[in-house]
Amino acid sequence: MGASLSLTLPEVILSLGSLVLLLVAGWKGDAATRFISFAAIGLFVLAGLALLGPAGNGGEAFGGLYVADPFAAFSKVLIYIAAAVSVILAHGFFARADQLRAEYPILILLSSVGMGMMVSSGDLLTLYVGLELQSLSAYVLASFMRRDMRAAEAGLKYFVLGALASGILLYGIALLYGFTGTTVYGGIAGAVAANGLSAGLLFGLVFVLSGLFFKASLVPFHMWTPDVYEGAPTPVTAFFASAPKVAAMALLVRVAVEALGPATDAWRQVMVFSALASTILGGVAAIGQVNIKRLLAYSSINNVGFALMGLIPGTEAGVAAVLTYMTVYIVMTLGSFLCVLQMRDADGNQVETIAALSGLSRTRPALAAALAIFMFSLAGIPPLFGFWPKFVVFDALVQIGMWPLAAIGIATSTIGAFYYLKIVKTMYFDDPAAEFAPAESKLEGGLIAVAAVAVSPLGYLAIPFLGAVSLAAARALF
Repeated sequence: MGASLSLTLPEVILSLGSLVLLLVAGWKGDAATRFISFAAIGLFVLAGLALLGPAGNGGEAFGGLYVADPFAAFSKVLIYIAAAVSVILAHGFFARADQLRAEYPILILLSSVGMGMMVSSGDLLTLYVGLELQSLSAYVLASFMRRDMRAAEAGLKYFVLGALASGILLYGIALLYGFTGTTVYGGIAGAVAANGLSAGLLFGLVFVLSGLFFKASLVPFHMWTPDVYEGAPTPVTAFFASAPKVAAMALLVRVAVEALGPATDAWRQVMVFSALASTILGGVAAIGQVNIKRLLAYSSINNVGFALMGLIPGTEAGVAAVLTYMTVYIVMTLGSFLCVLQMRDADGNQVETIAALSGLSRTRPALAAALAIFMFSLAGIPPLFGFWPKFVVFDALVQIGMWPLAAIGIATSTIGAFYYLKIVKTMYFDDPAAEFAPAESKLEGGLIAVAAVAVSPLGYLAIPFLGAVSLAAARALF
């Protein structure tokens, strides 16, 4: 038991820390929000440092229910970074709206515990418990601003559709267990390899993938994403677009490779459809959007579709490409939402229309330049660093002869480029709109600058390190 607990140290730190902070919130109330936020960031740092020990490469815990390996460690580092940034950028936003609540960073902590369990799951039961812990926190976060009708609607939609997806996933888990006699990933793979893929197993595979596709916002289970992203508070939307996406993609990779590896030909067909549909719909549906948060919602659908293409080969190079893609994706996405948080009118109210960005290059040139870098990078336009993850994904497809899929992926990239360039055109060529309120937080400005530098051409300097680390993490699954 002690050895198993040492492997789960990051989750233990976050769980105990969140319970202590919950007591602090109960005693001190919302006045302790700043302290709780800093403490939450400190807990994320401690949890990340814990990955340097057995928790990062210690093997199985609790009889195979939990796995501590480099793949999980890599994913957790991304999750903790995204979650910490989401805590940082929330304080000023909620303070301006007079909605500052001590529960926000605690909910982020609890959601991160669930995501850690998701990426370290070695069993379908751990998968489900982790996913539900993450989801229950997310439902509350979506409707965090209780007086805002849009936020209440977003939380309700997310809860209802999430419950449906949870039921689908649970039914798939029951089918896999019923036809293999085990819920452990390795046992499921052994049963499929020995007995083949029966009709019942095929249905179970499809239902499980459907539940996971919902969490990753992949077509055809993407319908909640634009409404929830628009209605939820902007810091919460930034969180939804980053950390849970990493967790969902990492979980999808682990289930596909470790539990369903012998059925690769079956799940590959499902993923080819979903990846193509996500890239195409995410690109086409975003073109007519007038709200920047809805546009970024479709952008996330589009980008996760490209990341899924890396999993389709089912190879080490493909999994490494997925990790590389998600690493660069969260930097671009968090940077974009940090820029959106700067969109405030003279009274300090949040502005979300794309038209409000008109002429931004003349009123806030630094902010316009940063947002342009993020948009060009999300579009995958060289020489910005956003081009590299798309290249490695397509390269993984070409290596196994799936060059037609790579060619279609390249073609669909041009659709996304249209609406990203539309934002750049609005900022640089349209007549100036009303000027935004001046920036209040130097920390937010610093984070925008760091993210912009990271996805600029200077980001290519990180390729040797990022490539080696992502490949090492991918090898843990094979």
